[in-house]
Amino acid sequence: MNKLIYILGAGGHAKVLLECLQKNPEIKIGGFLEVDEKLIGQSIFGVPIYEQNKKLAEVYSESIVLANGIGSIDLSTLRRKQFETFKKQGYDFYSFCHPTCYYSHDVLLEEGVQLLARSTVLTGTRIGYNTIINTSASIDHDCDIGNHVHIAPGVVLSGGVTVGDNCHIGTGAKIIQGIKIGENVVIAAGAVVISDVPAHSRVAGVPAKIF
Repeated sequence: MNKLIYILGAGGHAKVLLECLQKNPEIKIGGFLEVDEKLIGQSIFGVPIYEQNKKLAEVYSESIVLANGIGSIDLSTLRRKQFETFKKQGYDFYSFCHPTCYYSHDVLLEEGVQLLARSTVLTGTRIGYNTIINTSASIDHDCDIGNHVHIAPGVVLSGGVTVGDNCHIGTGAKIIQGIKIGENVVIAAGAVVISDVPAHSRVAGVPAKIF
């Protein structure tokens, strides 16, 4: 790949992305882009942290690719805003897969998707724009995952699950086959979802209930 990759943000998720990207010797990393003055000028594993707007003013959008290093522990509002803002400005987002992840040959990965270490995505599944499939998450056959979704570490989705846009599926949650999750839903860590979840809801527990 000839274009430099710049990582948005310099927090925990951004650091995970750096480690993942560095496993591919063909990838060239330009640095991190931040707005937090306390972080600008520092470095992570030797990779510099730049002031976001200043650095972007120095480069052409066509000459670089962005990786969205903004994570989430709730709805992915900031992550989504960053993606949509920079897409309108003409930037492209890098989609990538950790070397230890697995996805079937017919899986559809949209722009900006991130498949992290030991994640699994099986046949017939679509993963929407700017979505994270985090460490050791398992997405079974024929699922449809929306845009700007965070599937947290250790989540299990059985076959035929639909997840709407801008959802957060918390660590270790389990969703049985055929369930439909509306948009802007938060599923708490460890929840077991056995019935459909309406949009704009928050659920927790075993079995999961709205709270």
